[in-house]
Amino acid sequence: MRKKLLPFLVLLLVSFRCFALEPFEISDIRVEGLQRVSAGTVFNYLPLKRGDLIDEEAARDAIRALFNTGFFKDVQLEQDGTVLVVVVTERPSIGEIVISGNTQFDDDELRDAMGQSGLVEGRVFVTSALDSVIEEIKNQYFSQGRYGATVESDVTPLDRNRVAISIVIREGEIAKIKRIRVIGNEAYQDKQLLKRFDLSTRKKYIFFGRRDRYSKQKLSGDLESLRSFYQDNGFLDFDIDSTQVSITPDKKDIYITLSISEGEKYVVSGYQLGGNLIFPEEQLLSAITFEPGSVYSRKEVNASRKTIEDMLANDGYAFANVNAIPEIDEENSTVTFTFFVDPGRRVYIRRINISGNETTQDEVIRRELRQLEGGWFSAEKVQRSRIRLQRLGFFEDVSIETPGVPGSPDQVDLDIVVTERATGSFLFGIGFSDEDGILLNASVSQENLFGTGKEVNLSVETSDVVNTIDFLYLNPYYTIHGISRGFNVFAREVDAGAADTADYISDTFGGGINYGIPLSEFNSLRLGVGVERVDLTATSETPPEFIAFIDQNPSNDLLGITASVAHDTRDSIIYPTRGALQRFNFETTVPGSDLEFFKLSYRSTWYKPMTENLVFKASGEIGFGDGYGDTDALPFFENFFAGGSSTVRGYQARSLGPRDSTLFPEPIGGSTRLLTNIEFLLPLLGSAETKDRRLAFFIDGGQVYGPDDSIELGEMRFSAGIAFYWLSALGPISISYGEPLNNEPGDDIERIQFTLGQLFR
Repeated sequence: MRKKLLPFLVLLLVSFRCFALEPFEISDIRVEGLQRVSAGTVFNYLPLKRGDLIDEEAARDAIRALFNTGFFKDVQLEQDGTVLVVVVTERPSIGEIVISGNTQFDDDELRDAMGQSGLVEGRVFVTSALDSVIEEIKNQYFSQGRYGATVESDVTPLDRNRVAISIVIREGEIAKIKRIRVIGNEAYQDKQLLKRFDLSTRKKYIFFGRRDRYSKQKLSGDLESLRSFYQDNGFLDFDIDSTQVSITPDKKDIYITLSISEGEKYVVSGYQLGGNLIFPEEQLLSAITFEPGSVYSRKEVNASRKTIEDMLANDGYAFANVNAIPEIDEENSTVTFTFFVDPGRRVYIRRINISGNETTQDEVIRRELRQLEGGWFSAEKVQRSRIRLQRLGFFEDVSIETPGVPGSPDQVDLDIVVTERATGSFLFGIGFSDEDGILLNASVSQENLFGTGKEVNLSVETSDVVNTIDFLYLNPYYTIHGISRGFNVFAREVDAGAADTADYISDTFGGGINYGIPLSEFNSLRLGVGVERVDLTATSETPPEFIAFIDQNPSNDLLGITASVAHDTRDSIIYPTRGALQRFNFETTVPGSDLEFFKLSYRSTWYKPMTENLVFKASGEIGFGDGYGDTDALPFFENFFAGGSSTVRGYQARSLGPRDSTLFPEPIGGSTRLLTNIEFLLPLLGSAETKDRRLAFFIDGGQVYGPDDSIELGEMRFSAGIAFYWLSALGPISISYGEPLNNEPGDDIERIQFTLGQLFR
């Protein structure tokens, strides 16, 4: 306080000393003592000019204004006749800053922090800025647990009114938690409580980790975890009486002591509703997840309260509030809850405002919305609208706010802000797949043609196995009801021998049209019809199983029909974190085609968030095909395969299942396929926000069976391992290491598998 008052006392003394005389009119102003600061700067801050009348009050204001600039350490006003003389002594400038002793922070990091406080070479030196920087550096080290860190500074005068600043840092050692003690616990042992803490003492068998580094923020989180644990297990009156954190004199060891009061364990004796019950009582009571006689749980009470609020919010009561008011019977250790409902006003959407879409037309965004203008507000519809916009793939980010309308308590606006991503591209690149070898591809695509949401794609791809040219056009809103229509034309050449499977060559040319029909919010039907010309050629390596078929059917004209039904609740197409996808596919050639066959498949994939960043994924697939009419079995070029990065990792691509009868048997695929997969997905460090890089711990399983094979689950092959996924600028990258768990002699093992330029599983 003394340091703050001293400058003002000096100002008052100077102004009184200089202007005890009668006020006078200023005829001119002269500035003396300037070295670096220009006279124009002084005149700019000086609240006086020629012709002004100066008195004691005006003098005090003038001196205060110049001091507040921070440029001067002394300011005096003198009178030379009717000329006002401003005599200043400038503060020194910072000539250089030298930092030493720091290893935990780079010089650039520290200098950036200094710059935010104004401590930069070339600027005016202010002692308070240096003091602030010293304290901030100390706090940074303290946040790392280095409580013994010291930071000292030295200011040395230089010529031309400059100073050199030297900052010497002694970082000290990281203080470690030596003991965490809980006092007052009777229902649970210390070990049961402390395992819920993020903070911990160092275990002898753990050589790495940071849990024994004290953090005030982490301790606060641990205390809340402790409170939640007790109150979720019946201890309604649980309280933390005190928290003591002590550090040894050498600043190396920390001891934490918690004093708690458990209280009695309470049982819920009943519950009831109160307030303004705008919904039927039975409907609201169904949202309560606990029953009378159950142990009190704060988590269950809050979940029930939140469910009731969500029910109200989905019917227009955006600002509904539900309070769970306890009535405690201490004698019997029971509690009764009254859920007091205050729905507030029912609100509707006045206007939907869209911004950030420089390319995408408003209509493309609005047709995905489930919350409409003029309708009652629904939190569920707003959330679903956001997910639908994210699933378009046109936007890097979608945010939706619902600000209230000033003066209208029953109205809110829907503000949608999107950040567009590039949807058009011309690509020429190289990729690799363990299944197809080296991939060369070129493509011209536009997923959002002229901002209309229509997709056009022309691609050419060549690899050791497949050469393809493909043209695709898709209109996702062919009708206003959301029916899509697409066309495609393609030509494909397959050299099966290059894929380490039984050898043959096929040339296919075809095209088709398909329609997507939304059945409900999460269900859709897709129908398509296509024509193909398939030419088959045998080689010197073609197995006997294929030669007879090729001789009888060298050229085949096929008219096919496809149908699929999907139930999709995923929150994202590329990186889902919750929801499920179930899809049933059916494809068949129509009677009269050169080959008559059909294929059925069913796939189910389920995503469940375990924590904020950890996602559990489980999936399974079954596929079956057969011939009909004049075709005895599923044509061999339509067979299912398994093994490789897209099915069962750890085994060579397409290697599982039946093999031919040659001297060196090669895989030929089969008419039935079973696949299963379990994964734990988490973002790589530093990519939790973008989610463009993820690690996966997986277990894969699968097998392929021939038309004469019985389906033996014991024949399935399994593997476990770790995978890395990256949606890079070059395209999707996948690297996996899979360890076969039950391989048999003759299986082709390939533990490390890599793909570039192919979509993830």
